[in-house]
Amino acid sequence: MVSPDFKFYSFVCIVLLLTSCIKETDFSQSEDISLSPVMEFNLIYFDIEAPKFLNEMEGEELITVRDTTALNFINGTDTREVLKKVEFFFDFTNSIPRIFAITFDFLTEENELVYSLNTIVFPGSNTLPRQTIFIKEIALQDLEQLTMSTKVVSVVTIPASDQELTGNLNLKSKATYYLEIDL
Repeated sequence: MVSPDFKFYSFVCIVLLLTSCIKETDFSQSEDISLSPVMEFNLIYFDIEAPKFLNEMEGEELITVRDTTALNFINGTDTREVLKKVEFFFDFTNSIPRIFAITFDFLTEENELVYSLNTIVFPGSNTLPRQTIFIKEIALQDLEQLTMSTKVVSVVTIPASDQELTGNLNLKSKATYYLEIDL
């Protein structure tokens, strides 16, 4: 036996289905579909202690520290065609009482320089580390050069160092890729 509640709810559902309005679908609009995904990737991370700016064997100061990071995403042919802009976000925390000049050189597989970014990181202290944020947006006119790169070399330059120098220079960064895919 069917309950009266079931009959009532069934009747309401049938009425709603029959009276609902369906708009005609224009399938020609499917040709105008464009997807705009945004992708974020961790780019570079380092934590350099102040003693790294000294030659451990001889105690002599090193003015420059370098590190190379592979870029596996940005240089693909498919990426070049759909990439509309890239935004780099660099977040430095410095507890070393020195200013730093930082360069990010984007290189091809043959080590040819195709793009470069430069920034300054301000001095901090162990008791009061200083945060420096550097954001750089790369627009269409520079994207072609950037997409030829297969690696980025981080060059950290300190004006002077000594054995009493303490603290760390920390970097966390990400790259945000803005794509546009026409279907």
